[in-house]
Amino acid sequence: MRKSFLYISFFLCSTFCATVVAQDSTMIRKHPPKKDLSDKIFFGGNLGLQFGTVTFADISPLVGYRFTDKISAGVGVTYQYYHYKDRYINFETNVYGGRVFGRYNFTESFFAHLEYEYLNLETFDFPGKRIDVGSLLGGVGYMQHFGRNSGIMAMVLYNFTESAYTPYSNPIFRVGFVVGF
Repeated sequence: MRKSFLYISFFLCSTFCATVVAQDSTMIRKHPPKKDLSDKIFFGGNLGLQFGTVTFADISPLVGYRFTDKISAGVGVTYQYYHYKDRYINFETNVYGGRVFGRYNFTESFFAHLEYEYLNLETFDFPGKRIDVGSLLGGVGYMQHFGRNSGIMAMVLYNFTESAYTPYSNPIFRVGFVVGF
């Protein structure tokens, strides 16, 4: 007697959708299932807030692609608001930019990260003058998974091209999130 079973899977696409598949239990798969595009794409980024003498806000979303279980790469955009105010100085600027990154996973949780970041910002020594700053960042990170393709990560990065105009100093600590669908 042939047995059949029915399962329903849900996944997130541009709109919510459901797939219903009926499969005969006598069918035997000889090859592992291929990963869908949705299994290879991930989203994430960084959100940061700081208040006080220095007020800082960072919104940096990203999208990435898993080429293999070990190698992934992606792109992101960056917006930062920076305000420094004390008794003598009152400086405020908006920073815009983007980044391209690559990651190599040593294990499921530990990875190496390499990134080129390009930012456009107002200089503090010549207010009103905007410049472009490129940074080559590299380091290691740890990801704590809370789902098959999702998690929170922490990275320690070093800016190999640090300059007087780089908006942060070495080492750079980042905490972010990744959500895969």
